[in-house]
Formats: sequence, structure tokens, C-alpha cells
Amino acid sequence: MTKELLEKYLNNRCTSQEVEEVIQWMKQQFFFSESQKLGKVDWQQFKEEDSIVSDEKLDTLLDKIHHKLNIEEPRTIQLRNNRLISLLSKAAAIILIPVLAFMFYTISENNWLTNQITTVSVDSLEVIAPVGSRTVVELSDGTVVHLNYGSRIKYPQNFWGETRGIALTGEGYFEVAHNPDKPFVVNAGRIDVKALGTVFNVNAYPENNSIATTLVEGKVLIEKMKNNGNVETIKELIPGQHVIYEKNTGLVKSSLERVEKYIAWKDDGKLILDNEPIDQVAQRLSRMFNVEIQVDKEMEKYRYTVTFVDEPLFQILDLLSAATPINYRALPRTKNPDGTFSKQRIIIEKKE
Repeated sequence: MTKELLEKYLNNRCTSQEVEEVIQWMKQQFFFSESQKLGKVDWQQFKEEDSIVSDEKLDTLLDKIHHKLNIEEPRTIQLRNNRLISLLSKAAAIILIPVLAFMFYTISENNWLTNQITTVSVDSLEVIAPVGSRTVVELSDGTVVHLNYGSRIKYPQNFWGETRGIALTGEGYFEVAHNPDKPFVVNAGRIDVKALGTVFNVNAYPENNSIATTLVEGKVLIEKMKNNGNVETIKELIPGQHVIYEKNTGLVKSSLERVEKYIAWKDDGKLILDNEPIDQVAQRLSRMFNVEIQVDKEMEKYRYTVTFVDEPLFQILDLLSAATPINYRALPRTKNPDGTFSKQRIIIEKKE
């Protein structure tokens, strides 16, 4: 029996023939002695300095193992050594989780336990705010995240390790729970935004050529990974600062501004435009109202400064048309073969 085959079995990647081979091996008399040898190999590789992990995390890990061990057909064995269970709990941080579950199953023999070996997977969650909708989610550490139209975050159910890391696609407003021992890190693709306990906004829509970070209160660091694998801090923000990272060039632009225009989206139906070009206005309206807005190139010179509060789409377009020489046309929606209808298309063009 090889360690590689056992790891395949514990990760549910065995063929039917390999599963039968593992089961037959477990039924043989040398099952315990051979499994103990496998466990000792991993134990000898243990480094004491790598074992820094909280008791709470170890207790939670063992609770998960107890739960997972009862999923498939029960098999009763006798446990032999209570002391080894304590050692295993300390080794959990440095031994592969499937191997830990395997050792727990095979080496302990002093109590009776009904179980089945399985792997313990890391919990991962995803929250999506569809185009045309916003949403709010509270993370396990107490951090509150507002997601703008067409945005999503991926995050663990519980934060382990030295940081609280999440991945953002789109735009999010973060009210981070303070924890000086565990920074909160937002991965926005090309850069990371790191905070301890603060309030900030990150705009990282994949179709944009830049990633924008706005700090409302507290302090954040903007970091990126260099080619040699080292982390470089490219900017430290102060409250009221707005920083734009250009994806194509790596250039960083910074300014102190009125932050309300960057975060007003999280308030119901509020849209603040501050000298914003018409193509960006069209992009924001497309996400807000789940439509597709196309702007003629002749219109690129027009900019708008206005605030809309809970206004319907066509009323906003009417007001823009009144302020500048533009017209818009709403094309009829077409029926798709599956019975659904296409997204509403709107053409903005120069007024004749």
C-alpha cells in the first residue's frame, strides 16, 4: 500500500478498482502496523516552529473530522492510545489533513468509534450581486461588505492563518472589523488592499482599465506581487484619498477628494456624477438597470455633473438629453429560442 494511493482514496479520486484495493488492505491484519509507519513518516517531518496555530482552530478542525468520519458505512475499531489523540491535534497544522484523518482512524485504540475516513475540505463561499441589484453580506469576523451592481466576492466561511483574505470582482464597500493581529486583505486582481480595521471602497470591474481604491476612514495599504515573488507596497492611503492603479502600465494616481461620490452607490438609488464622461455614465447605468447602452464615438466629449436619487432609467436619459445635444433610442427586445428575451439595448447618438 502506497501513501499516494491512500491520499487519492481520501480525496475521492480513486477508481473502483483502487477503492476495492484500499478496502481489502484495511481488512488485513497488518493494516494497523503499516498505517502507523505512514503516520510516523509524517510525524518525523514535523517542525516545531511551524506549529503555531490557535487552540480554537485545532478544536474546530477536530470537530469537523468527527463529523466527517460518520458519513459513509460505519466500521468499528478499538482505540488504543488517548495520548496520541492529543499529539495529533497539535500536528494538525503541519500534516496534510487527509493524512491526519487517516492516522486518527487507524492509530488510536482505547475508545470505541464508528467512523469512515474522509478528507476535510476548506469551506468557501461566494456572494453575487447580479447586474441591476446590490447586496450586503456580513462575514464571520463581523466585517460588513456592500456589493455594487454586477459584483461578487469569494471568501472562506472562517478565516484561518495570519490574514483575512477575500477575492473581489466588481465593486465593494468594506466596513472592516478591527483585528490588529490579522489584517483584512482584498484581492482585486492585480493588487491587494490591506487593512486592519477601517472603511474603504474598491472598484475592480474586470472590463475597466484601472482599479480604484477610496479610503473613508482608518488606513489601508495597496500592495502588488513582484515578478520575484516579493510583495511591494505601492501606496499607503489616508482618509479622503482616492488612488487609481492603471492595469496596463502599473502607474499610480492619487488625489484627495470628496469621497461621497465614490461611495454613494451603496445608498438606495443614489448616483453622483462629477465631471464624468458619457461613456462611463453609460457603463454605470448599464450595471444599475441591467441594460446595454451603446454610445457613439462623437459623444465622448460630453461630461456630466449631477446627482440622481432613485430616478428611473428613462427619466435619467431624458435629463441627460435636455442638458446636452444627444438623443437616445430604445431598441425592441427580441425573443430567444429558449423563450427568454434579450437584454434591453439603448443607443445614444448626437442630436441632429
